[in-house]
Amino acid sequence: MSSIVIAIFLLSIGASFVQRTTGFGFGIFIMTMLPFFLPTYGEATTLSGLLAITTSAVIVWRMREYVTWKRLWPILLTFIIISSIAIFALTRIEDHILRQILGVVLILISIYFAVYSQRIKLPTTKKVQVGAGTLSGLMGGFFGMQGPPAVLYFIQSEPTKEHYMAMTQTYFLIGNVMMTIVRAYNGFLTTTVLTDYCFGLGGVIIGTALGAFVFQHIPNRIFRYIVYAYIAVSGVIILII
Repeated sequence: MSSIVIAIFLLSIGASFVQRTTGFGFGIFIMTMLPFFLPTYGEATTLSGLLAITTSAVIVWRMREYVTWKRLWPILLTFIIISSIAIFALTRIEDHILRQILGVVLILISIYFAVYSQRIKLPTTKKVQVGAGTLSGLMGGFFGMQGPPAVLYFIQSEPTKEHYMAMTQTYFLIGNVMMTIVRAYNGFLTTTVLTDYCFGLGGVIIGTALGAFVFQHIPNRIFRYIVYAYIAVSGVIILII
């Protein structure tokens, strides 16, 4: 077993654990290292998306009763449109400065929401949903990290952690499927990606199971602060990779 296979397997465990525990972060976690093991950045984001699809599909099936579709469609459709445009532009944009700005913004936003979370309640209006979907689409299309904007919306708008988890995973599942189709059209779904997906699949199963156990034992009152903390960590990661 080569070192690349072991690395992809371990990264898949960690990414799936984070996704199942906090409701997002698969791409953020795995993309810290995955681009070093794939021939191109586009192939790395495609592999990340395929593995994330598997994680989200399991969660959605188990928590489908908590999904409220009328609150999901506006943000989801916006995300699909914007992320598709971003993927087509991926090879034409120098993203170094954009990533630095993005990292700083995530850190500041997470701190703000953590401090004022009791006073903030994002409305489920079309304007807010389209705004969150647009930001999420840009991050997903360019970096394979579409989580934070959508997470901030869902953590504020959903009544319980179970509703939050079901909504985020349905959002990520459908969004990642659509992005994978667009990436395949652009030539990023290669034999290498499919082979490495098989290597990571076992890690996804292990990480998802471990994350489910931890999620069940997190009290609702502190769950959102864990999410805010990981958004801040996401900002730091984006700054340094």
